[in-house]
Amino acid sequence: MTIRNLEIFVKVADLGSMTAASEALYISQPTVSQAIAELEGHYGTKLFDRLAKKLYITESGKQLLGYARHIIALHGEMELAMKDPEKSGMLKVGASLTIGAELLPRLVSGFHAGHKELKIHAVIRNTADIESLILRNEVDFALVEGVVHSQSIISEEFMDDELALVCGRSHPLYGKQRVALEELLRCDFAVREQGSGTRELFESAMVSRNAAWNISWECSGSDGIKSAAAGGIGIGVISRRLVEKELAAGDLCALKVPGLDLRRKFSIAYHKNKYINDTMKEFFGLVANLD
Repeated sequence: MTIRNLEIFVKVADLGSMTAASEALYISQPTVSQAIAELEGHYGTKLFDRLAKKLYITESGKQLLGYARHIIALHGEMELAMKDPEKSGMLKVGASLTIGAELLPRLVSGFHAGHKELKIHAVIRNTADIESLILRNEVDFALVEGVVHSQSIISEEFMDDELALVCGRSHPLYGKQRVALEELLRCDFAVREQGSGTRELFESAMVSRNAAWNISWECSGSDGIKSAAAGGIGIGVISRRLVEKELAAGDLCALKVPGLDLRRKFSIAYHKNKYINDTMKEFFGLVANLD
């Protein structure tokens, strides 16, 4: 088993075709087939099922894929460190949208101030997309507000958060801080897109109350939610952290619905096979000390 075999295996798994993998890697298809056969022989298991000229990765293949991505990445880091120790490293940080808007900029700025030689690449997506990036080793770790579902990802809580239900001055419920659920459900809502941790928490809370609700506005960013709520289009569902200024100015009003629990935790998420180096540990410490 070699690094090259693993690289070929990962490419086949990603593209779902030995032909496509051979073209992407500029090698012959027999070379790709041989690399996969060598891996299957080495581990004594099938990595792909071949049905109707299509490849389907097996459970054993999925397990190997998780390790292979991280072994390849770690090998690359080793080569860079040993051949050019003066060259700056790279830290790839993911964040879901709420954290990306509120917390990540000051975290990255503060961390980079003490690590001028380090390049930091930040990726902001919804929680579902971030989970996929972690599984594909496209980020080293991520800060998320939603629930991570993959058992291959470790999630460690670091901060409390709460969603707010907000409306603008023109909304009939503006100024009425306590609202019965039945009254709330007669209104339309402005919410985040599917795959968002904010959306998932709100949906779960409404399901727990057997409450049917109506969407009037759906978007992938907090600014759109705030604008929709301020414009009277619907009740915005958003992290309270993101609307503190608007609430203080009176542009938005937060509604309290007795019995509706919208609390959650922010978490650091990373793949269970990820090598946590000293740089990552230091960043984790900075996150843990956030106030």
